[in-house]
Amino acid sequence: MKTSDGVRSFTVDADDDGIRVDRWFKRHLPQVGFGTVSKWARTGQVRVDGKRVKPDDRLAEGQQIRVPPGGDAPHKQAKTKRELKPAEIEQAEAMLIEQTKSALVINKPPGLATQGGTNTFNHVDGLLDAYVEGEDEPRPRLVHRLDKDTSGVLLVARTPGSAAYFSKRFSGRSAKKIYWALVIGVPDVKEGVIEAPLAKQPGSGGEKMHVDHEGGQPAKTKYRVVDAVGKKAAWLELQPLTGRTHQLRVHCAAMDHPIVGDGKYGGKEAFLTGSISRKMHLHARRLIIDSPDGGKLDVTADLPEHFAASMEQLGFDVNLSDATPMRDDPPPRTREEKKQQARQHAKNYRKSQRSPRRARGAAPTKPKKPRGKA
Repeated sequence: MKTSDGVRSFTVDADDDGIRVDRWFKRHLPQVGFGTVSKWARTGQVRVDGKRVKPDDRLAEGQQIRVPPGGDAPHKQAKTKRELKPAEIEQAEAMLIEQTKSALVINKPPGLATQGGTNTFNHVDGLLDAYVEGEDEPRPRLVHRLDKDTSGVLLVARTPGSAAYFSKRFSGRSAKKIYWALVIGVPDVKEGVIEAPLAKQPGSGGEKMHVDHEGGQPAKTKYRVVDAVGKKAAWLELQPLTGRTHQLRVHCAAMDHPIVGDGKYGGKEAFLTGSISRKMHLHARRLIIDSPDGGKLDVTADLPEHFAASMEQLGFDVNLSDATPMRDDPPPRTREEKKQQARQHAKNYRKSQRSPRRARGAAPTKPKKPRGKA
């Protein structure tokens, strides 16, 4: 909303909990450049709950962001365009799978970060200058993210206007993202919804998430088993309905079926023996989103080499799934599926109640004798 003097006020919603101030602007007001955000923060013009903030400060759900008027003028590309090496240009061109007037769609390979960070110098954001053709053409902008080790469809807006349009579709959850994953074991219930609130795991520096039923933010994922190899592994379709950090990875691990190769959340149990790759098997297969050009943008990304090889070795036929968005309500479960789910819940509960294992070599603790009268 706007006040009489043009100052804007926004409320941080649940999906933006924990995001940096500068990233919040990039997501919701992409036409406002980083330089402008830094200047506003330095001069105290942008405030959170009435207090001054820095661009790298973290936001919390429910906080009020004061945004001054202006900052919407287009930026001059000639001063910001980075000269890329031939290898970087070749890398950027190899990733591009579709382009329209308003968007570029790339197939991000595993191992490539979406944005830069500490000791991260090769990333998608740093390659976007390769797609700028003219001096007056605006620099493309990221409107959503993929984890470094997750591959697949990544949408990039070509103009500030299309960035704002796409950002609203992602934040409003009208965009449909369907992932493919290989997981350890086979879920008893073949199709359903995982609802488990997530929070940053204490002591991990914000680098790891965990299920927190008391203080976590709501997180919801639809899943469907496409095929399975006995009880060894399963091929899942995953459709996130919220956008929490590492959501799909934590939710699969919470089902006791970690994603193959995801040692961070599955530990040693997340790896298959034999020649199956130890890389993570999570791929953004398909994206369907409204386009400012009219109609819908519907893009599918091919599997990376290691994922395709694992599918073939496990005997999965990629033609069994076209990554269609799942229906709003899963089909009613059979009586047997309900029993299986109840057994699984009981098993997980018993596991959570177990005492921690005694360290190897430690002396066993003796039970204390109850006090009584002599």
